[in-house]
Amino acid sequence: MPLSHLMNTYARLPVAFTHGEGVWLFDEAGKRYLDALSGIAVTTLGHNHPRLVEAISAQAGKVLHTSNLYRIPLQEKLANRLAEISGMDEVFFCNSGLEANEAAIKLARFYGHKKKGVDLPTIVVMEHAFHGRSLATLSATANRKAQAGFEPLVPGFLRVPYKDLDALRQVAARNRDVVAVMLEVLQGEGGVHIVDNSYLCELRALCDVHGWLLICDEVQCGVGRTGKWFGWQHAGIRPDIMTLAKGLGSGIPIGACVTAGPAAGLFQPGNHASTFGGNPLACAAALVTLDVIARSKLLTNASRVGEAIRERFIGALAAVPGVVDIRGLGLMVGIELDRPCGELVARALEAGFLINVTAGNVIRLLPALIFSNNDVKTLVDGIAPLICDFLPQ
Repeated sequence: MPLSHLMNTYARLPVAFTHGEGVWLFDEAGKRYLDALSGIAVTTLGHNHPRLVEAISAQAGKVLHTSNLYRIPLQEKLANRLAEISGMDEVFFCNSGLEANEAAIKLARFYGHKKKGVDLPTIVVMEHAFHGRSLATLSATANRKAQAGFEPLVPGFLRVPYKDLDALRQVAARNRDVVAVMLEVLQGEGGVHIVDNSYLCELRALCDVHGWLLICDEVQCGVGRTGKWFGWQHAGIRPDIMTLAKGLGSGIPIGACVTAGPAAGLFQPGNHASTFGGNPLACAAALVTLDVIARSKLLTNASRVGEAIRERFIGALAAVPGVVDIRGLGLMVGIELDRPCGELVARALEAGFLINVTAGNVIRLLPALIFSNNDVKTLVDGIAPLICDFLPQ
């Protein structure tokens, strides 16, 4: 049965939430659910965080929007803060991860034309990648199900296996049109796959040798989720372009394309724009998000609690046939099974837990950065038996 006049673009679960508190959500009947998904890595500070509520309420009483035709002091303050914690130079604000990645793709092409004299700039992208659903970001994405029916795709992308440096070296030897490499340090939609720090270091060096821009899509894994502000910081490198969104505003839509080195200073007035991007409300939410993460030591918490989740699940499931792997970094955890397991989402919902399945057979957990040890115990004690019951003994 259709839901009012909504376009049928989501297979929605039969639940609606009325309010939240911390890591818990409550439905219309008053039943509570442990939120281990955070709106797909969005509600960084959990639900109804007092600092966030205060900040957006106060800003709503002042001004919501003026447009980027004028200075926006909160936007300037947020750009300075992002530059401070990343060591990067410039920030363009938009509204979503898709838009941030679109800006990064345009910037890489602009760099190819203006700085390298390449007529057909090509961006190397990865297998299992997910960068968005606009025509350009969909073309960079490696998901045929998402692409089907939307051809012709945008040209200018060359795909290689994830974590395969030899494939990139072969590309360098035969393709003079490459201007950038784009990847997720930790693939979320692709199945919670992580690149090694050594790979990132060698990739950075390879990009430097060939004059390629290194683009790190941190839309899902950025803003503290991995235990550092940004996933690439684990390797001690710095990309030329970084994209952010999801958790940056703790539920208020905001995205950012952050640049450094050869990617900085390229765009000038008229090259790119966003009507809503970086409006005062979104910037107020992002500023308080970053401040709470720092003051409450949530980077350390993400590392510690994420490790506890993985250890507890390993203890509960290591001997269970059908469990292939338990992996992740910080509060981005994947439990891979040997078979499709989408039905576990509904079973978990019935039991009072919000989880997700990605890549068909990977249970994806993305709790808020405020998740506690008690929450870990509740989560594992509730989900592990569901997995055991699902798998044949």
